[in-house]
Amino acid sequence: MRPLSTRLNLGKLILALALLSALIALANTLHASYRVQRDQLIGNTLEANRVYASKLAETTQNFIQSAQQQLAYSATTLGQHAHDRSGLEAEAARLQLQTNSFNSVLIVDAAGTVLATSPQSLALQGVVLRSPGNKEALARREPYISDPYQSATGRLLVAISHPIFSAQGQYQGYVSGTIYLRQRSILQTLLGKHYYRDGSYLYVVDRNGRILYHIEPGRVGQFALENPAVQAVSKGHSGAQQVRNSHGVAMLAGYAPVPIVGWGVVAQRPTEATLAPLSRLMTSVIWNAIPLGVLSLLITWWFARRISLPLWQLARNVQNRDTGIAIRHVTGIRAWYYEVAQLKTALLSSFNLLQDRIGKLSRASMTDPLTGLQNRRGLQQGLEDWQLRGQSFAIIAMDIDRFKTINDRFGHAAGDAVILRIAQLMRTDSRETDLLCRNGGEEFLILLPGIDTAAATQFAERLRRRIAAEVFEHVGSVTVSLGVAHYPTFHEDPLQALRLADKALYMAKEQGRDRTVVHPEGRGA
Repeated sequence: MRPLSTRLNLGKLILALALLSALIALANTLHASYRVQRDQLIGNTLEANRVYASKLAETTQNFIQSAQQQLAYSATTLGQHAHDRSGLEAEAARLQLQTNSFNSVLIVDAAGTVLATSPQSLALQGVVLRSPGNKEALARREPYISDPYQSATGRLLVAISHPIFSAQGQYQGYVSGTIYLRQRSILQTLLGKHYYRDGSYLYVVDRNGRILYHIEPGRVGQFALENPAVQAVSKGHSGAQQVRNSHGVAMLAGYAPVPIVGWGVVAQRPTEATLAPLSRLMTSVIWNAIPLGVLSLLITWWFARRISLPLWQLARNVQNRDTGIAIRHVTGIRAWYYEVAQLKTALLSSFNLLQDRIGKLSRASMTDPLTGLQNRRGLQQGLEDWQLRGQSFAIIAMDIDRFKTINDRFGHAAGDAVILRIAQLMRTDSRETDLLCRNGGEEFLILLPGIDTAAATQFAERLRRRIAAEVFEHVGSVTVSLGVAHYPTFHEDPLQALRLADKALYMAKEQGRDRTVVHPEGRGA
């Protein structure tokens, strides 16, 4: 069995339970608070990016419409008035420089030949264009915004064109303004200033998912169809969702279409940047909670000790082998709450009952069941106690005369009645300090502390005469023989002194019974 001190006790269990409960409650509170605020931050950021993308999409839409109106005005002017080469170049220059909406302006005839450009450094006058944008503009003969394509000058661009018709309605070509995608352009002017240092940025894609504007110039012209936000905005949808960009970074993206051209604007912010303030807040909350947590732990420890102390004391005293000491210690335990008070009462009751039972068993083990006198074990215990104290005592050995005849004639019940009555007469003549024993069958021993041989002989004779005068039921008269010795006068060993008394008893029987004999070694003592 493990010692009590090496086991977990109630105080430690209460403290551990309280600590575990506090940690679980704190973790649950922090987790719930973090989840709520995280979801709120993400939701707010997604909505903010959606609104932001919508505003930029609206701004881009307004710019496209404004550019188309400028081209329409220029196309009308060019159709109603014949212009020479210098006049065409002047109109192209005016259109480019007036609003800075276009990186370049081209005036093309119905055969696809460039009549004038701005800036003139393009050196395209007289060149027949073979680009997809030129072919589509000539084929459509209506206002047109091209998909990105590689121009004759090698630039990736988007062209916005408007057809030119004469006053008689004859198609004469088109005027076109271009927006360069990899050089400084109106798109960078409109969108580039919205880049933030927290990692937020936006980009523009066309209806095919091809990037038209991006803060990383190398991404322009690439396709981003694997991005769910791009997929949605390319289909004309507006909204917001969590995505991962091409670098695998988690982003909170809001997107909105530019209906007039089928483009889409995507504004996004790194999830980590959005949640960084929340992480700092949670860290601050934890640090601020530590002092209160330590204080709560100390209070819990104090209460746990107060609660467990009486139980520990009860448990410790249960193991005490000395019932008397255990009862004294348990009585002194302060039972300040109901359960301990009940346990204390039950424990004291159990101790008292155990002590009573032990006492009864002890008495039973040292007492003759018929007479209540001490048996051999009781005699031995008494002798040991007196010897330790150096107590002198006289010894009377007594035997019922012809007891076998009594049993044979009147039965064992009558014999037991004789023995019981003689034991009662022995008590009547003895003191509380005397040790009265039934030594077996019809033999008895009487130990008289502090009495010499003469006084013991007088006691023996008085008892003999009392027994001889007694009339026993069913039996009549009974006599006894007695032998007297003394310790340490007759012998220094108490057991040898007992044997001398027993020898004196047999001498009394040999001399005719019904008499008291002192062992010869004690005569004159």
